Amino acid sequence: MGTTSAESLRADSAVGHDSSGQRRDLRSVVLAGGLSYEREVSLRSGRRILDALRSAGIDAELRDVDATLLPTLAADPPDAVVIALHGAAGEDGSLRGVLDLCGVPYVGCDARASRRAWDKPSAKTVLREAGIPTPDWVALPHDRFSELGAVAVLDRIVDHLGLPLMVKPAQGGSGLGAAVVRDAAALPAAMVGCFAYDSTALVERYVPGVDIAVSVIDLGDGPQALPAVEIVPRNGRYDYAARYTAGLTTWHTPARLAEPVAAAVAETALAAHQALGLRDLSRVDLIVDEAGAPHVLEVNVSPGMTETSLLPLAVQAAGLDLGRVLATMVARAADRDL
Repeated sequence: MGTTSAESLRADSAVGHDSSGQRRDLRSVVLAGGLSYEREVSLRSGRRILDALRSAGIDAELRDVDATLLPTLAADPPDAVVIALHGAAGEDGSLRGVLDLCGVPYVGCDARASRRAWDKPSAKTVLREAGIPTPDWVALPHDRFSELGAVAVLDRIVDHLGLPLMVKPAQGGSGLGAAVVRDAAALPAAMVGCFAYDSTALVERYVPGVDIAVSVIDLGDGPQALPAVEIVPRNGRYDYAARYTAGLTTWHTPARLAEPVAAAVAETALAAHQALGLRDLSRVDLIVDEAGAPHVLEVNVSPGMTETSLLPLAVQAAGLDLGRVLATMVARAADRDL
């Protein structure tokens, strides 16, 4: 375990091998867009991936996910697909399952692991069972919230978890529908805002500390943790605007952590990646509390690749080239047994 280095990149990252073992040039399709709330971010990620792959010698094209996709893949299958879709389209496992049915390889984890990581309560259960620290939580479907009486339910949540609390959609990303609740009187509004994005709210104990993201990549020698990124939003909240608007957030890479804490953060991120059964790449979001202990908040299987996204920052900090990293993953996916 530990951080990776430029030497670990394969020299033949832009080529794969056919059934006879001969080298071949690779062709990839980057899937971006979709119909989720994160469509525009996905398109930005897709364009950056496209440019990076082409710079590394991959013949790549960008495609949206629509009714023409599957016939096109069937008529002219690429060597591997790179999924740049955010939200449910790229992260709930359904698209990966369809690609499996079509026999089309793709970069990233399989459908089962994707479903597990996408549903935050399920992922947190796996993490807790593996002994990986994650804040205490309760998952509350909107129907139960209404049937049992909002006031009574919220009172019990505050009694059990205390304040402050973090409220966020059980399935979703980019900070949409998420809110920190410091006063019990603000909890109903936070729940309403959350239910606008998902039918189930995840309410967890808020852990004050330093926001950290650790990207995990596998270039053929096993999963490796890249340098941690410390996130400092200007307004104190890492919401949608802070994530994707230049100037609203400052990032420190590597994160300003003491060496033992940085090592614990990397180890925890790797443990989360492996416990959830992920492969190729992921981004683990954590809080490091005042005592220096890491707590896993969530794990993203389709990390953003925009100019303000965290995985590309970590790749750069590790002294790696994003295009070669992605090309290596495309080559590995193309050679993977389906």
